[in-house]
Amino acid sequence: MLTLPNPVPYFALVWDIVRQTARGEVTTFKQIAEMIPTPDGVEADDYAKLGARWVGDAMNAVSFVDEKSVPWHRVINSKGTISLPERSPAAVLQRARLREEGIEFDAKDRIDFIRFGWAGPPSAWIESMGLLPPRSLRPIAAQSDDDAPQQLNLF
Repeated sequence: MLTLPNPVPYFALVWDIVRQTARGEVTTFKQIAEMIPTPDGVEADDYAKLGARWVGDAMNAVSFVDEKSVPWHRVINSKGTISLPERSPAAVLQRARLREEGIEFDAKDRIDFIRFGWAGPPSAWIESMGLLPPRSLRPIAAQSDDDAPQQLNLF
C-alpha cells in the first residue's frame, strides 16, 4: 500500500483542521481529507483513495495518547459511526465525550449528520490555510431554503 511521503506536516494540518470542529458537531475522515490539497509526491487518484485512511492515521496518533489539544473524538466515519473497536477504551471514551457534548446516537449506533454534522471552519480560515472548502455532511434536503439550489422558473 502507498504510504504518505511525509506524514509529519500532514498530520499537523489534520490536527489544525480538527481543532476547528465545534463542540457538539462531528466531522468525518473523508470530509477532512477532501479539504487538504493532494500532498506533494502523491498522485491525485491515490490521494482520493487513501486520504481518509491517512486522516485516520493522524487521529490514531492523537487518540492513542489522548492528546487534549485535538478533539479527536469529533471525527467519525462516513457511515456516522465510531471507527474504533466497539469496546476498546478509546471507543468508550469517544462515545462518552460525544454524549457529554450533546451528540446523540440512534438505535443503530449512528450519529445524524443533519443534526450534528460539521459545516466546516470559516472561509477566511480555510483560505489562510490554503485548504479546499469542505463538502457538507448534511444532505441537500436538510439544508435551509436559503442554502438550497434554486431552480429556474420557466413560466
